[in-house]
Amino acid sequence: MLKDWLAAARPKTLPAAVVPVMVGSAEAFRLGFFSWYPVAICLTFSLLVQIATNMANDYYDYVRGADTEERVGPERLVASGRIEPKWMLYASLIVFGLAFAIGLLLVSYRGWELLPVGVLSIVFGYGYTGGPYPLAYRGLGDVFVVFFFGLVATGGTIYVLIGTLPPISLLLGLSLGLLANNILVVNNYRDLETDMKADKRTLVVRFGRTFGRCQYAAQFLVAMICIVVYSTIVGTSWTLLPLLCVPLGVGLSRSLAEAQGRSLNSILARSAALVLIFGVFLALGLGIEG
Repeated sequence: MLKDWLAAARPKTLPAAVVPVMVGSAEAFRLGFFSWYPVAICLTFSLLVQIATNMANDYYDYVRGADTEERVGPERLVASGRIEPKWMLYASLIVFGLAFAIGLLLVSYRGWELLPVGVLSIVFGYGYTGGPYPLAYRGLGDVFVVFFFGLVATGGTIYVLIGTLPPISLLLGLSLGLLANNILVVNNYRDLETDMKADKRTLVVRFGRTFGRCQYAAQFLVAMICIVVYSTIVGTSWTLLPLLCVPLGVGLSRSLAEAQGRSLNSILARSAALVLIFGVFLALGLGIEG
């Protein structure tokens, strides 16, 4: 049972929640601000929202018919019968509740202006696949990932630590959001046929796999450009370390065009690893510049 619940959290997706906080903290350190207490709160909040969103996704994709026996991705806990649907839904709501409670600590630390940001993060996390207008089923999942797991998570961490948000720092969040969204692109690319049957109108469903391949490559390219622009404006050189990821990103873009079926699961895992490697290089560069 414990193993099933750990799997429901989808540990392989959690770098998308950890990396923005890590990079945001490193940027604050570069600017001369750092404290472990707010960093720990930001990280806990981000992880809880990610885990709750994953659990809600497991439940609602089953209910809406997106997870079936035809699925070629990793086994989902509700669809496989390993966790009852109602318990997965209850668990997601409990974790969202815990995220809200942790978010109140951020509010008490920095200010009430963070309350709407935290509430919206939770509402849209649930609304990714739940609620009357599920974002993932309307082609808006990409917007959610780039905005909340890139700009908001990174920028929010910086704001909590230093009390303001330098506009140039948003380039860091945008680069992370685009790379995190490439994980979603591969997921939607792989699940095209089952998503079509469930009327899950992702961008890949709307525009096809050729569009998905172009989107993946373009998002990687723009993420690299963001780092170059940031480093040029700020006048740093160590923050160019993430460019070491270019060969890996180019290789993944090419592999996406050749892979089919279950082989896409490997590309998805490697895309998640790319986010982590990129984030470590970026945080390291920011730290050295600090």
